[in-house]
Amino acid sequence: MSSDSLTTSQESSQSIQPISNLAAAREERKWNKLSEKMSAFHEWFKEEFNTLYELADGSFTRQGLSLPRYLDTAKAMNHHLTMHHTLEERHIFPILARSMPKFANNDDGAHIASHRGIHEGLEKLEKLVTKWKDSPSTYSPADMRACLDSFRDVLFHHLDEEVADLPGENLKKYMTLADVEALPI
Repeated sequence: MSSDSLTTSQESSQSIQPISNLAAAREERKWNKLSEKMSAFHEWFKEEFNTLYELADGSFTRQGLSLPRYLDTAKAMNHHLTMHHTLEERHIFPILARSMPKFANNDDGAHIASHRGIHEGLEKLEKLVTKWKDSPSTYSPADMRACLDSFRDVLFHHLDEEVADLPGENLKKYMTLADVEALPI
């Protein structure tokens, strides 16, 4: 083999490698899309929860919020989590549950069980918010924080665990890339 053809062969091999690396990176992004999107939502929920908790002591006024506006943020967090879980349970979990029991709506379905625990806390929060909107003078920072504390652990554990179950490396054990791309997210 001449040195010219060896050089051409090496150049060709070097130009193919970046293309295949790019294709592999593209495929990995597709596998990880669900996990990354879910992670972004879940981090936002944690931030929303932590802000609500932090401001519960009345410091919401230093942020320019009145008690009714602060309570509206609590109501909004409740709505956001409820909508998120409703969408998951109706559109995403049934597809994942076909091959991943943790997403099933049965005794093996750890994620839906967590949703139930979270929503028990959200229902308590909703009752308190309604009470305090009707009678603002009864607002209690200690009661607000106690309510939030009652479901913080299950919420944060669930948010982290769900994302940990969704990276591409884990999904590859259960699904095809076509299955992942068909998920409505």
